[in-house]
Amino acid sequence: MIDNEAILACARKTILSESESVAALAQYLDHDFTESVQTIYNTNGRVIITGIGKSALIAAKIVATLNSTGTPSAFLHAAEAIHGDLGMIRPGDVVICISKSGNSPEIKALAPLLKRDGNILIGMTANKESYLAKESNLILHAYVEKEACPNNLAPTNSTTVQLVMGDALAICLMEMRGFTPEDFAKYHPGGSLGKKLLLRVGDMLDESHKPMVKPDDSVKVAIHEISEKRLGATAVVTDNTVTGIITDGDVRRMLNDRDNISGVTAADIMTRNPKTVASYDMVVDAFNTMENYAITQLVVVDGNEYKGILHLHDILKEGIV
Repeated sequence: MIDNEAILACARKTILSESESVAALAQYLDHDFTESVQTIYNTNGRVIITGIGKSALIAAKIVATLNSTGTPSAFLHAAEAIHGDLGMIRPGDVVICISKSGNSPEIKALAPLLKRDGNILIGMTANKESYLAKESNLILHAYVEKEACPNNLAPTNSTTVQLVMGDALAICLMEMRGFTPEDFAKYHPGGSLGKKLLLRVGDMLDESHKPMVKPDDSVKVAIHEISEKRLGATAVVTDNTVTGIITDGDVRRMLNDRDNISGVTAADIMTRNPKTVASYDMVVDAFNTMENYAITQLVVVDGNEYKGILHLHDILKEGIV
C-alpha cells in the first residue's frame, strides 16, 4: 500500500508523461496530415472512423467531435465491420482506421476491405512500417515512445495522442469551413450554448398572459394585476403603448411612504421610460441588460407595440446562465 505522497507522485508522473507525448506529436505532422484535411474537406461523403479496443473508443469520440463541428461522420467498430457493418461505407466516404500497432489481426483483415469501393483510407498509427500504414493512402503518424503505464502495456499515452490528433483534424476543418459559434449552436440547440446563441426574447413570451394596466387605474388594480400574472411587475399602457412600469418594489415603496392610498393611480407610482427589449433580441443580451441595470424585468416592445414582460427567473429556468 502506498501513501498519499506516492499517489500524487504517480499521478503527476502520468500527467507529465502524457503531456510530453502530446507535445512531441507536433513534430510528426507532415504532408500526409495536410492531405488528410484537404481530402476530408473536399469529400462529398462522410468520414467513417474505425478501430478496435481502446482505439475504437477514441474513434467514437472523434466522430462526435467532427459531427458537432460540421463534418458528417460515423463510427464503425472494426470487429463488427467484417460481420456485416461494412455496408455502411459508401463510395465517396473517407475512412480513418485507428490502430497503435497497425498490425492487429482485426486490422489486417479489415484494411484492404475499407478501400474496395475506391475509398481513401487514412491510417492513424504509431508504426509507419505497419500493415495498416502500408495499406493506407495517407498516414497520420500518432507516435509515442512509451505508455504512461508502468508496464508499458495499457494504452494511455497512445490513446491520448490519438485523441489529440483527431482534435487537430477537427479544428483544422472548422477553420477551413469558417465554422462560427452560430454554426456550433445549430448542432447543439438543447445545450446552454445553443440557447445563448439561438433563443430570442419572443420565444419565451406568452403574449396572451401579459400584465398591463391603464395610467388612471387604481393602485389596487395594479397590485391585483402584478399578483395574477406573477411576473413581479405590470406595464402601464395607453393604446398598447408603454408609458411606464410598476414593480413589486414600487408598490412596497408606495406603502412605506403613504398612509392612505385612496385615490392613488398607476401613473402616480410608475417608473417612466422603463428599460425595454425587442422580441427579436437575443435572450442572452436581455440578461446582460438586466445585470447591467440590476433589474429583474424588462418590458418587451416591438416598435411602439407592447408585447409583454420578460423576467429574470424565466431566463434562469432555461439554463442560459
